[in-house]
Amino acid sequence: MKTILSFLNQISDNNNKSWFDAHKSEYVAANKTFNSFIEKLIVGIASFDPSIKGITVKDCTYRFYRDIRFSTNKMPYKTHFGAYICPYGKKSGYAGYYFHIEPKGAGFIGGNLLSSGLYMPQPNVLKSVREEICLNGETFEKAVCEAKSFVLEDDQALKKVPRGYPTDFKYAEYLKLKNPSLYKTFDNDFLLSNDLLEKVLSDFHETVSFNTWLNKAVEYALGK
Repeated sequence: MKTILSFLNQISDNNNKSWFDAHKSEYVAANKTFNSFIEKLIVGIASFDPSIKGITVKDCTYRFYRDIRFSTNKMPYKTHFGAYICPYGKKSGYAGYYFHIEPKGAGFIGGNLLSSGLYMPQPNVLKSVREEICLNGETFEKAVCEAKSFVLEDDQALKKVPRGYPTDFKYAEYLKLKNPSLYKTFDNDFLLSNDLLEKVLSDFHETVSFNTWLNKAVEYALGK
């Protein structure tokens, strides 16, 4: 992981094509290290969440080159490596497990992150999640509580219960969520520890019930 962190620190300070071209071998080495870790992470997660069996590294990872055509941010490269491990791959719309490495204070998230759940779900999926909360709010809360190392993401939550849902409902706060997900930040000591894989798997294991719960709602929305 030192290879990855070193490269990301450098690209954060030198985000331009000429520097990248001169240090392409460092990117290749960092990317290879990251993909190797994700391959092991997929195998480990599949041991307790069979829904992601058969997923490949390519299904979970993203291009390092940014699409700057319609962005005011013209930096050509990302400042992070991330992988989203979920059923049928990162574009499927299913809830899954996200692993993110980024130097502290860099431009995307601003640090290292583990996350489970749904990010920016389609309206029909979010509607299905809210309907499922209305029916089974107790089991949703139980799944949240099982993830003891994580925090429920509510930074972008609505200020009011969405129209059409009961405001006096016991679990009404969960209906406000726009990104039903859990997250945990971690420092570089955690990242560089010799047992990083075991630690990440242990943390993600806490969120299996949460993702399983959400993916039932996803399947209802997708008609599966």
